[in-house]
Order: sequence, then C-alpha cells, then structure tokens
Amino acid sequence: MKTTGGTDDQKRRAAERAAELVSDGDVVGLGTGSTAAHAIRAIGRMVADGLDVRGVPTSFDSRALAREAGIPLRSLDEIDGVDVAIDGADQLDRNLAAIKGGGAAHAREKVVDAAADRFVVVADPTKVVETLSRSVPVEVLPDARAAVERDVADLGGDVTLRRAERKDGPVVTDNGNLVLDCEFGTVDDPDGLAQDLSRLPGVVEHGLFVDLVDEAYVGTDDGVDVRTRE
Repeated sequence: MKTTGGTDDQKRRAAERAAELVSDGDVVGLGTGSTAAHAIRAIGRMVADGLDVRGVPTSFDSRALAREAGIPLRSLDEIDGVDVAIDGADQLDRNLAAIKGGGAAHAREKVVDAAADRFVVVADPTKVVETLSRSVPVEVLPDARAAVERDVADLGGDVTLRRAERKDGPVVTDNGNLVLDCEFGTVDDPDGLAQDLSRLPGVVEHGLFVDLVDEAYVGTDDGVDVRTRE
C-alpha cells in the first residue's frame, strides 16, 4: 500500500526545505517513507556539519536510516517533547487533513507527530487533493480483526486485510498488529470518521491525521509550495 507518484526531485526539494526548520538543540520527529527519508538524510548532513539535535524515529526503517545518517536517537520516554516533526503523507487535503499509513507506521507516527510543537508534512504534488479519498489504514489487535472488520463495514467501509508482498500472510506492524485498509470513497468529514474509527474496540490507531498538520511543504519542479492550515 505504499504510495507512488511524483518525482524524486520534487520529494527531495520539499524534504530539504523542511529540514532547514531544524535548529541547534532541537528534538526532531523523523518520519517514515520515501519523502521523509530525504529529510533524514539532509538532517544527517547538518549533524555532520556540527548541528546538535536528537531524533525520535517513527519506525524501524526511519531508525535505521537515521543511524546510517549519523543522527543521535532518543525514544519518546527519554525526552520532554518534540520541537518539530517532519513526515510524509499518502494524501493531503486543502485543510491539511491527511491520510497516512502506506508504510504501516501510522500509529507510531501519530504519537510522535502529535507530541511535536510543529508538525510539517513533506510531499510531492500528487499527494495534494481537494477532498481525501484514499483508503484509510487501520491498525488492529490481531484477535480483534474480525470484530473491527464488522464494525468498519457498519460505518460504510469496504475492508481489506493488508497482505505482505514478499511473504505469505498479512503485514505485521512494528507493534505486532495487523493493518486493515478501509475504503470509504470520498471522505467529506475526516474529523467525524476519525472519531468513529477511534471509538471502535480493538483499533490501535487509524491513518486519519486531523488537526495535527501545521504546515505542508510541497515540492514542485522548480521550488517548494508552503501551505498552512485554512
């Protein structure tokens, strides 16, 4: 379910511009995905040049990349807060509501992003839409899968268990849970749907990020479009 589209240059422009927000002494949330990876590498280069920061990774992949880039790491329980979080999105609407979870890391991403004083999404233009319409990833406890599938169907969702691409069986998150991709068509009320999903027993976290994104840096062919919440 990882998203594709946009050029690598567009992603890199957005990510490197967002990395410029990081200041000496900051605690930085390190997102997951191809666009956030560019930001991690850019911050790593800044660290090599003497910047003093601590990174809080949101997934196994972002942790590994940050270590490779030379960024000192901390867990959330080791720090008092996050100054800025930089992360990608699978889809982003005009009000900066986002759908995340193409990499199945949305539970940890949401914890880190919500803890940040400033949460910046980096994206290419293919991720920006008028109204959200992608399927919403929902991380569930394995034993609750069938119950959550029924509850999501009652909300009008079409549910698919996410399958692993190179192994038999389902995708298992870094937290040991399963991911249901829930298709609702056009999501006209992201906040309402987010609240409905959060209330379902067995749901660990869903991929709707509402009222969390402060800014979006959208890379273009010749620069970066900076968007703020309306």
